[in-house]
Amino acid sequence: MKYFGFLLLYFISYNAFPQDGFSEFETYPSFSNCSEVDFNAEETCFKNTLMQLFTDNFQLPAKVSEENYKGEAIVLFEVTKEGKFKVLYIDAIYSELKEEIQRVFEELPIISPATYNGNPTYAQFRFPLKIPLGYTKMLSPSAEAITTTENRSVQKKKSLTEYDSIVSEPFISKINSSNLFVPLSHERYNRFDAEMNRVGNNSHTATKPYIYNEVSKYYDFDAEFKQGKARKAWVGRKIWDEHLVTFQGENYWFTGDVVVDLQVGKDFQSDVAFTYNNTRGAIFQGGLGKNFNFYTVVFESQGRFADYFNRYAESIDPFGGNPAIIPGRGIAKEFLEDGYDFPVAEGYLSYKVSDFFNVQFGHGKNFIGDGYRSLLMSDIASPYPFLKFNTSFWKLKYTNTFMSLRDVREEVSAEGSYRTKYMANHYLSLNLTKRFNLGLFESVIWQNDNGRGFDVNYLNPVIFYRSIEFSTGARGGNAIIGLTGKYKWNDQINLYGQWVIDEFSTEKIFGGNQSWKNKLGYQLGVKYFDAFNVPDLYLQAEYNQVRPYTYSHNSVVLNYGHNNQSLAHLWGSNFREIIGIARYRKDRIFGSAKVIYGKRGFDFDDGSDDRYYGGNIYRSERDRAFEDGVKIGQGNTTNTFFSEVEAGYIINPVTNLKLFGSLIYRNFNPQVNTDLISKESTVWLNVGIRTDIFNWYYEY
Repeated sequence: MKYFGFLLLYFISYNAFPQDGFSEFETYPSFSNCSEVDFNAEETCFKNTLMQLFTDNFQLPAKVSEENYKGEAIVLFEVTKEGKFKVLYIDAIYSELKEEIQRVFEELPIISPATYNGNPTYAQFRFPLKIPLGYTKMLSPSAEAITTTENRSVQKKKSLTEYDSIVSEPFISKINSSNLFVPLSHERYNRFDAEMNRVGNNSHTATKPYIYNEVSKYYDFDAEFKQGKARKAWVGRKIWDEHLVTFQGENYWFTGDVVVDLQVGKDFQSDVAFTYNNTRGAIFQGGLGKNFNFYTVVFESQGRFADYFNRYAESIDPFGGNPAIIPGRGIAKEFLEDGYDFPVAEGYLSYKVSDFFNVQFGHGKNFIGDGYRSLLMSDIASPYPFLKFNTSFWKLKYTNTFMSLRDVREEVSAEGSYRTKYMANHYLSLNLTKRFNLGLFESVIWQNDNGRGFDVNYLNPVIFYRSIEFSTGARGGNAIIGLTGKYKWNDQINLYGQWVIDEFSTEKIFGGNQSWKNKLGYQLGVKYFDAFNVPDLYLQAEYNQVRPYTYSHNSVVLNYGHNNQSLAHLWGSNFREIIGIARYRKDRIFGSAKVIYGKRGFDFDDGSDDRYYGGNIYRSERDRAFEDGVKIGQGNTTNTFFSEVEAGYIINPVTNLKLFGSLIYRNFNPQVNTDLISKESTVWLNVGIRTDIFNWYYEY
């Protein structure tokens, strides 16, 4: 049975046209029967013809008819420059209704496109559709759709309706084409890692976090976000499929969501009854125009963790009386008798200056590398202020990042305040072939001494900080250089690596004496996508090692750290480790397993031997234990084994809200027990619900 008629069909946005009416150089899209009509009648003819064609072909789906549904569907469509009808978005609760509307639009004929200054252009329209259909005479364009300049003047005199006219249009997500970051989560990034690393892609995967519009060229976020959508009720859609709050205007949009990380667990070797994390927060993000985006998230958290994690958090406590720094989060104050309270705020502004340049300013984290770890710039430390410039063209991407960091130890504090230091780094990524990528990295850290502040010398966007460091005083900064590489063996196997050089002496390297000056580290890894031809099965193996004294400095403030945490590997230096990771995802179900075995060298710090063996990057090189014969694992040699298994269900793919459970086993075996480290085994069980937008690292 055919139905006909619409409540209203009106023009909503016509990007090429001015706002105050149509000039003699502008024409509406035109069906063949409208080609001879008068200019002023073009709009009416277009709408009436479209209405007639639609109602002649539309069939109300049987399911909709049987359930006596009454409501409204919203269709946003475009007439392209070629005169084709293109559906942009359909808002309807029945999938059958969406399919029928899509079918009718696909059968519409090709027409003459709209023009502007005599050139074809596209036009976008909003099409409200009452269900069930009943004929209602269309409003005249002069009455509702288009208000002339003269009519506007009359309306302004009669009443001011500007405020009431600000209402949300049907929300069409623009996140996927935006300049917003994809939240930095290993599980989240694993979903599109394979697509980003296909042979022949001109992507640059080492600089993270990624921007949505970079990833969307290779990965279909819309398909992921729409997965499993079938809920009609507003509450169901908000919990399972959508953002909590959305608003969209003609040239702006924003979303708001609640953030939670609610975990409860048990450390079976602890006397404490249970562990927990209680994080609540809110995310607000959006866009103004096509090129400017903003994001902010605020967390309020209380928690207590497994004993070994608590001890580490307390061992890096800041000056001033607060009991701990929660790794990756920030300074914590006491909560109840045995917990911590650690609020965190992150946010940024992102602006696309042109097709080649993007600038970001915010408070958050950065990561450089293709591995699970990074020896150059990692996301394990607390958030910090940063300014980042990305330049992309041809086969290269060049990233400049400037950061403000803090040293929060008592011995470097000044008049009760924390010591500020700054970092600038450059990273150049070049796709030399369709398979091989080479990256060049350098960074320099300097302190705010002699009223130096942020040294403008380091704003130089051209690589080679060593020469700048020399010209400003060789002891005024600490420069690090590095290399990255990636080779795409095929679409399933990627090989990658890093090499970091803090300091080295050619004479000492080739002399074979293993001098302390050879402060080096490297990483080797392999990724296997769709392993053994099982879709979405991911395997990864990685080896990391860093020689003693790397990242430290003789001027103790100039270490490669922030808030008593390393900016590179979470173990600092003087270690080697091997990592194995497996991940699998099927629709909204996911699981992972991780195994890490490492050898580390700690200081003794027992009063009889207070020498520096090269693991703690916050100690001065002047206290080093050896000049030559320096080996990885020297000092209080410790073998550590860590394993973690996690499984869960993605409740809402749009916000990445997950229900999960995890089990951690850790074995820590030092040569000598000290006040800070001792032999122990830990079994830690956790279950919870979490908005997964940052990485937790428990491998200390």
